[in-house]
Amino acid sequence: MYPTLTLAPGRQKRLSTGHPWVYATEIASVDPRIEPGSIVDVVDFRGRFIGRGYYNPRSQIAVRLLTRKDETIDREFFRQKLLYCLKHRQKVMPEATSYRLVFGEADFLPGLIIDKFEDYLVMQVLTLGMEKQKQLLTELLVELLQPRAIYERNDVNVRELEGLAQVKGVLYGEFQPEVIIKENGLSFLVDMENGQKTGYFLDQKENRAAIAPYVKDRIVLDCFCHTGSFTVHAAHYGARSVLALDISEHAIATARRNASLNGLENSCSFQVGNAFDVLREMDREKRRFDVIILDPPAFTKSKQTLEGAVRGYKEINLRAMKLLPPSGILITCSCSYHMQEDLFLEVIESAALDVGRQVRLLELRRQSKDHPILLAAKETYYLKFLILEIL
Repeated sequence: MYPTLTLAPGRQKRLSTGHPWVYATEIASVDPRIEPGSIVDVVDFRGRFIGRGYYNPRSQIAVRLLTRKDETIDREFFRQKLLYCLKHRQKVMPEATSYRLVFGEADFLPGLIIDKFEDYLVMQVLTLGMEKQKQLLTELLVELLQPRAIYERNDVNVRELEGLAQVKGVLYGEFQPEVIIKENGLSFLVDMENGQKTGYFLDQKENRAAIAPYVKDRIVLDCFCHTGSFTVHAAHYGARSVLALDISEHAIATARRNASLNGLENSCSFQVGNAFDVLREMDREKRRFDVIILDPPAFTKSKQTLEGAVRGYKEINLRAMKLLPPSGILITCSCSYHMQEDLFLEVIESAALDVGRQVRLLELRRQSKDHPILLAAKETYYLKFLILEIL
């Protein structure tokens, strides 16, 4: 039914363990009928069926598998996939009204991200194979969820590797760029049109709730605060005061709005600045905080820049440790897949050694349940969240 792509000898092992990617260097031959973005059968060098997915000769990841069964890839196939994603979120996050509905490879829909913000959906299509299904996916989402609008945030560089243009715009319905969502009983303004990624970082939902016992009656510094999600949670959970710091004036303006939205503006103050520079200046001024939160953007998106990222993570955590009294709490994150868990812990330990401190690990957490981790695809585990006591 589908044209065939054959793997080179010995190149099926990773796929047989459950990983969904076929790299261009692993291919022995390609049926000449295969068009970019179309569905193909992947077979090993003996002709044995491995799986079915979509193909793009322009990409280093030439095939992304959609299924390992001999089944038709049609409207009903995608409907069942989306329905599975929806039922899974309703099961693991029954109270949530905003969540990641589809998380790419971990939901067996590689190259597709869909975030639900109350009655709105934001779709990110990262690959040519999914781009060819975009209209169908839009129709199915309307059928299954009846959203007020669907907006595409396909303004990401990775699309260019697939031969796709960067675009954003309304796919369905009456769209307004901002929406107020509920998270852990708090309200947050989400800019779906111009905010980072799809507008809000849903992957920290459970981690934000986890800070409650550590911030009550404490003086808190929230670095890289973005739109103030940790800031607002800390204030809500009883922090004596919270200083929110971010390099972006727009982010700080939104953080102020979020604090006011929850009636917490009197507990929060805000500062625009580079966290590395500000922490260094605070140390010179001998300022101290009971709790410091570090939630920086990814310092690396490739192996090639990992060494520089290690230096960056070490520096910012070292600076934070200097501002904490004995038994102060450091809440620190890495959202880079390449900064793997063991390495991140080593970086923290190295920073502590340099400032003569000991560290106790109180909690090691990961991304929220609407961002599932597929063990066969290590790339789906990216967020490390540590709660540490600095002795």
